[in-house]
Amino acid sequence: MKEATGELNMTVVVVIAVGVLAAFFYTTIWPLIKNTYIASNKCSDAVCDPSTLHDGRVSCKYYDKNGRQQGTNFECVWKG
Repeated sequence: MKEATGELNMTVVVVIAVGVLAAFFYTTIWPLIKNTYIASNKCSDAVCDPSTLHDGRVSCKYYDKNGRQQGTNFECVWKG
């Protein structure tokens, strides 16, 4: 009976540890990954001005499908 109780305690510890790690991932790491992905996609759809090239980055603007500028200017890595 003591062995079963010890295994149950270890199971509880593992479940709690997995829960803590999952909460950390979804509250800390996942937003960083998501924001990087969105910024990367936004840069691929942006209109960039090559005359603003400085240290490998350029000033860009994003336009929606109706031709209206969305948001403010932002910087992207110049890909030529």
